[in-house]
Order: sequence, then C-alpha cells, then structure tokens
Amino acid sequence: MAQVTLRINGYSYLVGCEDGQERHLQAMGDAVQSRIDSIKALGQTGEARLLMLAALLLADELHDKEAAVHAGRSMPPPAPPGVDPAFDAAVKRLALKAEEIAEALERA
Repeated sequence: MAQVTLRINGYSYLVGCEDGQERHLQAMGDAVQSRIDSIKALGQTGEARLLMLAALLLADELHDKEAAVHAGRSMPPPAPPGVDPAFDAAVKRLALKAEEIAEALERA
C-alpha cells in the first residue's frame, strides 16, 4: 500500500492508498485545498468550518454534475477559484447557507 502526505490548510496528513493511486489522491487533496483557499478569501476561519464548507462545495459540484449527466448534458469544468464571478457567488451562497445550518445546529 502506498502513502501520500497531503498538506491541507497548513497541516500534513499521511494517507494510505492503493499502489498507483498516489497522483489521484494528491489531486483530490489539491482540490480540497483549492476550495479552502477560496473560502479563506471570503474571511471564513476555523478549521472545522473550513473543512465543512469545502466538503459542501465539493458535494454541490458533484450534485450539479450528476444532475447534468441525468439530464443528458455535460458541464464545463469548474473555473479556478477567484477567477469566475459565478464561482465566487456560489461560494458566498454556500458559505451563507453553511452559516445558517451551523447557527441552527447551535440553537438545537
């Protein structure tokens, strides 16, 4: 079994994977870090909150792609964070929604 050290939000994580999957695992770690960087640009802080928002962004992208596949159309690849205004708007919407969810959980 191979191991890859992922650096996400300044922390190093040693993660195991199947031999030959190291580059794929690193690419996934880079995708998470990219989402964290875009969230940080909006002023979000806190390790758990950053990871939760990054997971929501990735889940939203996956949902949109699955919906497009089921609708029989393809989606263009996502633009780099901070470049596409539509992406930035989506990050802001998700951040606000995540804040609402977090506040509701804290009240419960």
